[in-house]
Parts: sequence; C-alpha cells; structure tokens
Amino acid sequence: MTTALRPLSTGELLDRTFSLYRSHFGLFVGIFALPHILVLAAQLVQLTTQRANVRSPNVFAAMLWVVGVSLLSLIMASASQAASVFAVSELHLDRTATVIDSFVKVKRHIPGVIFMSFIVGIGVTAGAIALIAPGILLAIIWCLSVPAKVLENKGVFAALSRSVDLTKNDWGRIFVVGLLVLVLLWGVPLLLQTPILIATYLTAKSGMRNATFALQIGSVVAGFVAQSLVGAVGTIAFSVLYYDERVRKEAFDLQLMMMALDTPPPPPSPAQVGA
Repeated sequence: MTTALRPLSTGELLDRTFSLYRSHFGLFVGIFALPHILVLAAQLVQLTTQRANVRSPNVFAAMLWVVGVSLLSLIMASASQAASVFAVSELHLDRTATVIDSFVKVKRHIPGVIFMSFIVGIGVTAGAIALIAPGILLAIIWCLSVPAKVLENKGVFAALSRSVDLTKNDWGRIFVVGLLVLVLLWGVPLLLQTPILIATYLTAKSGMRNATFALQIGSVVAGFVAQSLVGAVGTIAFSVLYYDERVRKEAFDLQLMMMALDTPPPPPSPAQVGA
C-alpha cells in the first residue's frame, strides 16, 4: 500500500522530510558516510603529505591535491545523492530500502548525475558571480534535476528541462525550502569545525606543530561527521518536493491509485484453496 500522496504545504513538506530522516537515520547516514570514507582517506593523505613537505612546499603538488580531493568529493557526493533519491522514493511510497541496494539500483545513473552536478555547479556559480539573482534562480529551477534523472530515467539535459517544468510557478516556496536546507547544511559543519579551526590557528601561532597537525586531522574528521549526519537532508527535502510537484501538476496520486487498481490480486494460498 503506497503513501497517501496529496499536495503539501511548506510546513508539511519539511515535517515529512525530517520524519523520513529521523525514522531512517541509519540508512541515510550510511548512504552519505560510505562513499565519503574515500574522501576522508584522501584528505588525511593530503594532510600527511603536506606535513612531510612543510620545509620545502611544492605549490603545484598542493594544487593537484586540492583539485583531486575536490573532484573526488563531487563524485562521491553525486553517488550519495543519487542513492538517497532512490531510498527516499522507496520509503515515500511505503517500500523498503537499504544502503547497498540503493547504490546498486542507481549505479548506471551516477555518471550522468556527476556530469549534471558539473553543469549545475558551473551555471549557478557563474550566475551568482554575475548578479547573484541569476545564480539563485538557476539553483531553484534545477533543484529537481537529480530526482528527475534517477526516478524517470532521463538524460542529463532532459532531466534539467524536466526540473524547469516541475518547478514552474512555485519558485517562492522552493526558495524557502532551499534556504532552510542551506542553513542546516552549512550550520552543522560550522558548529562542529569552528572551535577546532580556532584552536588550530592558536596552536599554529604558538609553533606547536604536533598539536596543530592533530587539530587539522580533527577538523577533517569533524567535516566527515557533519557531512554524514546532514548531507542527506537536502536530498530528502527535494525528493519529497519532486513528488509534491508531480501531485500538484500531474495528479501523480491518481496515477498511483489507478496503478494499484490495475494490479491483479495475489493468488490464494493453499490453505485458502482447501478451505
């Protein structure tokens, strides 16, 4: 039996987002933590390499590390996002989902999601640099592109176009949801990392190299913990929003009801046959 879908207010949408997150905390933390372990490992190797070369720093090598870690982070974030969209879809429609199954089911979509993340990132950044408002607008109209890509099996540009259609005439509500999600996604890492960064600055100023290195490791680990804890919240919110827009614009709830009516009943059990 699927969830009774209906148009949601902004408050109801956020309530359903956090309800899904709380009820399946381990699932969503696992989906974001599993790929980001590789990012954490790369960051720790980067810190160790930089410490070993502190007396004769190689600027080119340092830049390569930054680019490499950033690229790896984008790839892992895209994989986590795609898997989270699938998990939210399953749970939102009263089906079960697991960490491994979520990744397996979306593995063929991950390259497209990575490419789409590049396009969205470049477009939003360029728009923000230009006049800020265009960047915000692009972020709004493309916010449902990953759910469209994963759940409707669309190509990259078709998914971007689909997101534009679904978000039409609802920019204000989407902006509010996105702003609240952004505050959470930035706030938790800031809360965890700021005290460590302050301590790192003070120890570095005092010449305490060992303590500084330990605090740098602590900051990287804190970033990993924050990403694992709250990384899925935005994906959950926009996945629920994706279904809400389909219910509003395409009567998706009626489509599901008709599909349920068209499903043949299960065959009777042997006990029922012999009764």
